[in-house]
Amino acid sequence: MKNNSTIILSILALVGAFGAVLPAAAGDSGETAYATFAGGCFWCLEADFEKVEGVLTVTSGYTGGHVANPTYEQVSAGGTGHAESVRVVYDPNVVSYDELLDYFWHHIDPTVTNRQFCDVGDQYRSAIFYNDEAQREAAERSLARLEQTKPFPQPIVTEITAATAFYPAETYHQDYAKKNPIRYAYYRNGCGRDQRLAELWGTEK
Repeated sequence: MKNNSTIILSILALVGAFGAVLPAAAGDSGETAYATFAGGCFWCLEADFEKVEGVLTVTSGYTGGHVANPTYEQVSAGGTGHAESVRVVYDPNVVSYDELLDYFWHHIDPTVTNRQFCDVGDQYRSAIFYNDEAQREAAERSLARLEQTKPFPQPIVTEITAATAFYPAETYHQDYAKKNPIRYAYYRNGCGRDQRLAELWGTEK
């Protein structure tokens, strides 16, 4: 009879052999990329992007400003130059940047400057913050397509601009819709976000 150590070594060898050929789980390629968007209240944009297949994480935060490590109180008061924004980490083998751009457009109001829905101020402006030249080109192509196909007459004023430092928002803002569903629903409905999106995009959203 084989001794215990020999048996254990044999088992480990078999596990190693089979483990080497097991395919990766669907959507688990290990490859990631990130995108940065601003579209008014980051609670809402975070909750929207978390519904997209291939999106791995969404972080609420602040970008586009000139103050290091801003607080929510500073940003919401205005004057820091930051926009409430989200950083979307995604698997490019499941969802493309072009698809994220299209999704973004249909979840904001791109016709207003320095506001989104009931929130007013440059901290609530809509923007695509590109992280490299490829993202800039993709964003500009996406805007050009939208200009030809948009179902509303107003011009599109959403910024396409280079990303600057992204500062994650305070912990209590992360996953706000999940942690505070009643308050979140009350805010989103009261702000008229979905009503306005339906007016702009209809069933396209």
